[in-house]
Order: sequence, then structure tokens, then C-alpha cells
Amino acid sequence: MTALLSGRGLSRTYRAPRTAHLAPRALTHALDGVDIDVHEGESLGIIGESGSGKSTLIRLLLALDIPTAGTVSFEGRQVDPAASARRLHWLRRQTGIVFQDPYASLDPRMRVGRIVAEPLWALGIPGDREARVAEVLADVDLPADAAGRYPHEFSGGQRQRIALARALVHGPRLLVGDEPLSALDVTVRAQIIGLIDRLRSRNGLSLLMVSHDIGVVQALCDRVIVLKDGRSVEEGPTSRVLRHPSAAYTQRLLAAVPTLPEA
Repeated sequence: MTALLSGRGLSRTYRAPRTAHLAPRALTHALDGVDIDVHEGESLGIIGESGSGKSTLIRLLLALDIPTAGTVSFEGRQVDPAASARRLHWLRRQTGIVFQDPYASLDPRMRVGRIVAEPLWALGIPGDREARVAEVLADVDLPADAAGRYPHEFSGGQRQRIALARALVHGPRLLVGDEPLSALDVTVRAQIIGLIDRLRSRNGLSLLMVSHDIGVVQALCDRVIVLKDGRSVEEGPTSRVLRHPSAAYTQRLLAAVPTLPEA
């Protein structure tokens, strides 16, 4: 079965700053030969410590960066990360992404309606754009007058709802979250988890979720990949990996999750 989104042998190497004048620049391997498949309708989580390569992997999969080695394909069609923005419209049409910081990812000079409609304009999607924006704002439980306001007028949780609306307005098949809940407090985080789960189920979305929060992955993802130092060390159904991890690194990662003592 052809995967919806697939990466093979993905590597990304950066040159570190020189430590002395004329000294050779060392190589930093942010990602090292990772294979990944996201299938139609599934939700896949990527976990690991900071610096494990999670966000780098997302950027390579979405052609936001160029791999040092490896290939990416969407439904069997190879992605050229060096292609022009226009030639990548087909991939942008199929994917939507929500970033970690909702305020940093929203232009403070633009009203919410324009922010949410941006993918419609950028991808040249025809139709009543104003009506579509109103529809998707309602889908993420924001009031009708939100379109005429600015991002600073909303709370952090509401701003992440705006970012989610923008990611979904063009009707993608794959929703990608790059630590989209880490900047939110516990109560709001639970609300957004429920919202993402509801929208995914209703719209038949596939989900690729990067998170350092094990609870988020447990709540939203059917399958999980564990990254360490840019390499995949374990992969499998979420329930199996989180309850009975086989890799020593996964065991240490789960042991570090704080728990409340029993009363």
C-alpha cells in the first residue's frame, strides 16, 4: 500500500561554527537516515528529547528544508524540495501545519480573516473565501466576529485555534503539528487536543504530531516513532511502545515523565 507521505533515508547535516580562525568546521548531524511513512487516515506521533531531530524531520517532509540525503514522496509522487514555491503548490494543497508558538506564527498587522484566508489566496483556490473563513472559524469554536479582529486581542489558546483554522482552511488531507500544544496551559491543552481529535475524525484527516509531551501523543496518535540523536530507535503502536518499550532510550524517556505520588 502506498503511503500518503513517505520519507526514505532522510539526513540533514549542518556545519558548526569554527572554534578557531581557519579551523575546519565540524559537521552536526541533525537527522541521520530516517525512514517514515504516514498512511491515509492514521495519526503518527514523533517523540524524543530536544535536539533529537523531530522538527528537522517535519521540515524535510514538508519541503521547508532540503535534505542532505534521502527522498520524500506524497502518494508516490516525489517531492522536489528545491522546486519553486509555485511548483510545490500541489504539496501545500495537501498539507497544513500548526507551529509551536501561535503568536509568532501569526502576522500581528493582519486581521484574523486575512490570516486564515492566506492559504486560499496563496494557492489560488477559487470560491467564496469569506464564507470559507467563517466556516472554518466556527469549526474551531471561534466567534463570528473573530475575522475582523487582530491576533493580540485573543488568548494563547484562541490564537492556536486561529493557527489551526489557517492550517485547515484549504481542506488538506494531512495535518502536521510541530509542538502545537507546548505553549499552552494544561486546561487549554486538553481543549485543543479534543478539538484536533474531533476535526480529524470528522474530516478524515491524517495526522503527524511532533511533541515532547507523551500525554499528547498518547491521546492523539495510533502509532509512534521515537527519535534519538537524529535516528529512529523505536517504532510501533502507541499503546505498545508507551507501555512496553523495547529500546533502552525509550525506557529512559518514559521513566523521566513526572508522575504524582499516590495518596
